[in-house]
Amino acid sequence: MKALVLESVKKLSLRDYPINETVGPYDVKIRIQACGICGSDVHYYLEGAIGDFIVKEPMILGHEAAGIIIEKGEKVSDFAIGDLVCMEPGIPNMRSREVMEGMYNIDPDVVFWATPPVHGCLRETVVHPAQFCFKLPKGMSAAEGAMMEPLAIGIEAAKKGAIKPGDTALVVGCGTIGVMCAISALAGGCSRVYISDIKQEKLELAGSVPNIIPVNTAKVNLEEFIMKETGGRGVDIIFEASGSPRVYPDFFRCARKGARVVLVGMMNGTVPIDVAFLQGRGISIETIFRYINCFDRAVALVNAGKIDIKKFISKTFKFDDAIAAYEYAAAGHPEVVKVMIDLT
Repeated sequence: MKALVLESVKKLSLRDYPINETVGPYDVKIRIQACGICGSDVHYYLEGAIGDFIVKEPMILGHEAAGIIIEKGEKVSDFAIGDLVCMEPGIPNMRSREVMEGMYNIDPDVVFWATPPVHGCLRETVVHPAQFCFKLPKGMSAAEGAMMEPLAIGIEAAKKGAIKPGDTALVVGCGTIGVMCAISALAGGCSRVYISDIKQEKLELAGSVPNIIPVNTAKVNLEEFIMKETGGRGVDIIFEASGSPRVYPDFFRCARKGARVVLVGMMNGTVPIDVAFLQGRGISIETIFRYINCFDRAVALVNAGKIDIKKFISKTFKFDDAIAAYEYAAAGHPEVVKVMIDLT
């Protein structure tokens, strides 16, 4: 079938690729309608690896997608042919200890799209367990459905932040995931969310959402700004979403006593942390890795009008122009949050 294939570092091809997938009794076959480009896709394209995950042979990219069910297994009763669905891209081993303990996101046997050696979903059709598919309500587009994957990360971060109604939050980093954290924090009950970055274009887009306050740290000192805004108290929750070692450990000083800090951004290597400061302020730290049961919440929030996800789809390319789409995404345009590929 036609697919976007990463042949090697910085070499993509849009070609026929042999994929043999059988629809099992609990599976559905989906015709892909939309697929977003994630930062991890770009990283594989430019570097050929993320940590221990190394592209050693041609691999189909893409893991943020939505599409129409065109076939279903005999045991599937929750979906009908023609349903528009989004898909959670990771399939865990349902018998693993991690799954049994409610942590399927860190199951070591998880099969996750576009994570070597597993092929992604930027192709004409995929077969996927119905259990990890979510029906999109009437009026919701496939492109919005593809945005449920990054939004699920923001929702998982909001869950880990244990938001209380009226809390204030700071998101460090205004990339795609930082924006998802900010809008999820608002939907979860925060009264104000500050978001910091050095790219003014991204900050302006995030700041167009009511009660998100952008902070350009190329122009102001973040700690001084936050303390002035909060009367010297600090914010209730911090989401570190930049994944940049350069922001450590200073951003912790924006937290009030007893605050929660959620580490969302991933990086290689180690960073400095002032343990005595954290202990003296009673600051607790949580981490996230992907998400746990967040896709249905993401769909519900968008359907209810609590989150407008469409405004963060910055540019759309047709499937035939998928290589150009990746080149555009890799260029790092400061005004871009999400590049989408339309497969209709």
